[in-house]
Amino acid sequence: MTIPSKVRIFEVGARDGLQNEKQMVPTHIKVELIERLVDAGVTAIETGSFVSPKWVPQMADTAEVMAKIKRREGVTYAVLTPNIKGYEGAVAAEADEIEIFSAASETFNQRNINCSIAESLERFVPVTEAAKKAGIPYRASVSCALGSPFDEEINPKVVADVARKLYDMGAYEVSVADTIGVGTPIRTKKVIEAVAEVMPLEAVGVHFHDTYGQALANYLAALEMGVSKLDSSVAGLGGCPYAPGATGNVATEDVVYMLDGMGIESGIDLNKLVRTAWFISDYLGRAPVSSVARALKGKLD
Repeated sequence: MTIPSKVRIFEVGARDGLQNEKQMVPTHIKVELIERLVDAGVTAIETGSFVSPKWVPQMADTAEVMAKIKRREGVTYAVLTPNIKGYEGAVAAEADEIEIFSAASETFNQRNINCSIAESLERFVPVTEAAKKAGIPYRASVSCALGSPFDEEINPKVVADVARKLYDMGAYEVSVADTIGVGTPIRTKKVIEAVAEVMPLEAVGVHFHDTYGQALANYLAALEMGVSKLDSSVAGLGGCPYAPGATGNVATEDVVYMLDGMGIESGIDLNKLVRTAWFISDYLGRAPVSSVARALKGKLD
């Protein structure tokens, strides 16, 4: 299949990235991070989540963040909504779209949202039905699609089954997520092949963590399959509090550097993106995990 000439990057650093930080990040820093990312050319961004502050205190100010960002035309500001209460928060905050999620791992689903895969899908019915009536688009993701932190064997057919059910519920896109970063290119292709047999390839996205240094290779494998929707996180922020051993998402700047080198259009200015990576990393008191951000820092000073 032909490698796409253009891709859409869904930036997850402001939610999936920051939620795993132990130190609380103030609202104004989150707002500046989001606005810097948009200024760099990001057109789809995860701005926060409406979840219980008891479980994810870092996201307790999502409504305030949504109220304070200066929205730019042509940019999608999305939020994660695990239940109908979260959906109502998203509507009140005038989110452009919402996100729902399940997993291909039964154990992970129990640890993450305290229910089985089947139950998680049932829980989202009120959310998706309400979103349909309101005309709010939604995307979905399948966690642990390439491996589980609990020694479970993940069958690509199970990933495909969950993805298809989420797609049938009305998700315009379903992202295949390697939550613990154990995937390899061949494994990636097998999973995408299985998913593409049950839903349109153009509705398939990918979300890879770089725990074992395989994320860019896996993105290349996905691109070779024709996938054009990529999730990534500025400065490589993130991890997963419910997946032991899972380190951060792949850095957006590393992905953009690779895409630029392949002549694939992302619409993102690499220099502005690297400056943004250093902005949030300096606030957090550590260097970005991104090789590109570290390599280009001296050239941007």
